[in-house]
Amino acid sequence: MENRRILIDTSIFIEYFRKENKQKSMLYRLTKEGYSLITSAICYFEYMSGSKNKEFDKLLFENIEVLVFDKNQAYIASEIYQDLKQRNSLIEFRDILIASSAISEDISLVTLNKRHFERIKGLNLLEI
Repeated sequence: MENRRILIDTSIFIEYFRKENKQKSMLYRLTKEGYSLITSAICYFEYMSGSKNKEFDKLLFENIEVLVFDKNQAYIASEIYQDLKQRNSLIEFRDILIASSAISEDISLVTLNKRHFERIKGLNLLEI
C-alpha cells in the first residue's frame, strides 16, 4: 500500500486562506485524496505567527499532526545546510528545517515553493 502520509509546507496553508474558492486549494485537494496530513513544528510556528483566528486554528490542528523538531532532524538539517553552502545554493534556514523533518520521517513534502526545496538532495517533493 502506498504511503499516504505527507508533510505540508506553510505555503499550503497560506494558499488555502488566500483562495476564495477553498475547493480549488491544495489543502482541500489533499484531504479529499485521502492523505494523512503532517506538518513540522517550524511550519506550525510560521502559521501561528500570522494567525488571527485561534478557534479555527484549534480545529485545523486537531486534524494535522505536528512533528516535534528533534536531534535527528537537527543533524539532517546541518547536513543539508553544509551541502547547500558548498554548492553556493543556500536557502532560508526555516526551509532547511522543514525539509529535514520530511527526510527524517521518510515522507514526501508538498509545497508551492518548489524552487527552493528542489535544491535539497534526498528530499522527495510530491507532485499533485
